[in-house]
Amino acid sequence: MRHGNKVNNLSRKKGHREALLKNLAAALITHKRINTTVAKAKALRVYVEPLITKAKDNSTHNRRVVFSYLQDKTAVHELFSVVAEKVGDRPGGYTRIIKTGFRRGDAADMAMIELVDFNEALLGAKADSGKKRTRRGRRKSSDAVVAAPQVVSQDQEE
Repeated sequence: MRHGNKVNNLSRKKGHREALLKNLAAALITHKRINTTVAKAKALRVYVEPLITKAKDNSTHNRRVVFSYLQDKTAVHELFSVVAEKVGDRPGGYTRIIKTGFRRGDAADMAMIELVDFNEALLGAKADSGKKRTRRGRRKSSDAVVAAPQVVSQDQEE
């Protein structure tokens, strides 16, 4: 029975599951966005968000703790330098999971997991949304009512 056990086992034994999450976390930190199944993405979010929180405080102890989880020097360096700098003021919720449909081979539910502050396309759209836009056309002052030329008929000339 699995009373009180909230870990998603992902159909793997403990060692295989830990290795999978280490590799997925290192890939997410390095590439900022990865495609995987929804179940793995949800398990990865629980695994990587505490590591990002630890990276906000750049101390030797926190670096060693994070390295014990990731076992990848380049990922740890990237996490403490680039990622921690961008998420320094965010109180949590560092990752976003977007469902992308079903895998063709086995119809597994797929998702894209990404670090929230690294999606430049979405951040650019939010920056532009500050302007108020209307759907109706505006009349410019130069296009305002232009006086029509008076047509003089031949009867009026005489």
